[in-house]
Amino acid sequence: MKYRTIFTGLLLSAGLLILSIQVQAQDAVIKKIIQEGTTNNLTQDHLDVLSNRIGGRPVGSDAYNAAVAWSASMFESWGLEVSVEKAGETKVGFSRGPWSGKIYGAVLPGSDGIHLHFATPSYTAGTKGLQRGHVVIEPKTQADFERVKGRLKGAWVLVSGTNNGWPVERTPEADKRRDSVRILNEEIARHNNGVMYRYRMRTGARMMNLSGMEEELKDSLRKPVEEPALFYKQMVEAGILGVIQSSPVPITALWDKETVFGENSSFENLPNVADIKLNEHQYKYIYQLVYERHPIELEFDIRNHFRPGPVPFHNVVATIRGTKFPNEYVMVSGHLDSYDVATGGIDCGVGVTPAMETARLLSVAGAKPKRSIVFILFAGEEFGLLGAKAWVEQHKDRLDRISNLFNRDGGPLAASGVAVPKAMYDDFVKASKHISSINPDFPFTVDTIPARPWPTTTGSTDASVFAIQGVPTIMLRDRDVKGYDFNYREIWHTERDLYTKSIPEYQEHTSVVQAVLVYNLANLNHLLSREGMYIKR
Repeated sequence: MKYRTIFTGLLLSAGLLILSIQVQAQDAVIKKIIQEGTTNNLTQDHLDVLSNRIGGRPVGSDAYNAAVAWSASMFESWGLEVSVEKAGETKVGFSRGPWSGKIYGAVLPGSDGIHLHFATPSYTAGTKGLQRGHVVIEPKTQADFERVKGRLKGAWVLVSGTNNGWPVERTPEADKRRDSVRILNEEIARHNNGVMYRYRMRTGARMMNLSGMEEELKDSLRKPVEEPALFYKQMVEAGILGVIQSSPVPITALWDKETVFGENSSFENLPNVADIKLNEHQYKYIYQLVYERHPIELEFDIRNHFRPGPVPFHNVVATIRGTKFPNEYVMVSGHLDSYDVATGGIDCGVGVTPAMETARLLSVAGAKPKRSIVFILFAGEEFGLLGAKAWVEQHKDRLDRISNLFNRDGGPLAASGVAVPKAMYDDFVKASKHISSINPDFPFTVDTIPARPWPTTTGSTDASVFAIQGVPTIMLRDRDVKGYDFNYREIWHTERDLYTKSIPEYQEHTSVVQAVLVYNLANLNHLLSREGMYIKR
């Protein structure tokens, strides 16, 4: 009995010693992460390459493929296991070149023209080199069309409506809708003509002054239905150079769904005329000049390039393999694609480059976590969460072994805490105990939140694809701690989504916080509890 007690004591001592050594080793890794992350942080270096050397990168573009190759090579250089996994394909490829525009006319000062501020959505037509032409206000009725049809060839056409980022639809369904609107508007015009005729007959008025009309008459008139480019098909057939729509500033430019995934999409069925979204102030000025019948011309040179498809696009997946639980995962993600009238410096440089720096910091620190840490740069988020959907479909067997997915897709702000279900609280407090030593200017808190309804449909980020499968998607909360006046609406899908909108000290700090947190969570002896995460509907 005496010897058994002594043996048990020795085992306990040995166990405590091993545990102590493990804790010391884990703390040493954390110390190296923080030292490297605060003295030699490369988050902005990664962003410089992604935004300025590679640039805007919709899936199907040469720039996106370059981003895949570059990011995969960087993960490999840091010693991670890397796989490039096909997530889908576009029917044609698209890459954007430079674009410029000017307005000329006798009423304008100077002979060199005035530069125009505009953009075009991705996957829409460019010009056939430098093209210059007169300007026509779009016809709204058949009578209008007959009146201007002889001037449409070689014209730039000002269309109604306000740009929301999407191009004028060129599908058969859109043509049918426009046909219906034209028929309806003709009926409205006949109705209004009848109302005004009866008013003139009753009052003896020969000229109609709308501002001075009786309220009774105004109430009797019906407004025509507004539909931008109501005669789009007919104007294209007549030989217009392109359509121009007023756009709020900063200009939003999205993509042509028909060209990317449409049933009739092919290299032989590409859009034929430019779809220009013009600074609303310049649009208003040009419209007034044309309305007053001043002789002006617009000149555009838009290099939107296509190539035959299909063009595959890929997720980039990099793994630090776990030493004890290699088939359990803590995951970090962002989406690699972006819109291309800007450079994706925020959306989603804010997620991709801290994820890459997190991987580098763990590598430099010699991290050997118990649980695998997986980094995923998703494809095609902007085109419908395509990369995340593909990954979930391809790896359904892993979903119940994901401890948490940390997806970042917002502003370039400082990580300031997490809000977690009560069952996760102690683990997150333990995992974040070193974070306060990173930078006292950026405090970090762990709070609890009640269970939320189990989502049944995807939302606006890649994380939502995982959430509907029941995977925890706790994300880092962030805050503009120092008051740098960042405005997400200014950059979201606009021309201002640039490297210069990033906030380096926030992004760098977030990469260190993320590295510390995911490493500690990966070293837990258990997966994070899912209790209280979702309420089943």
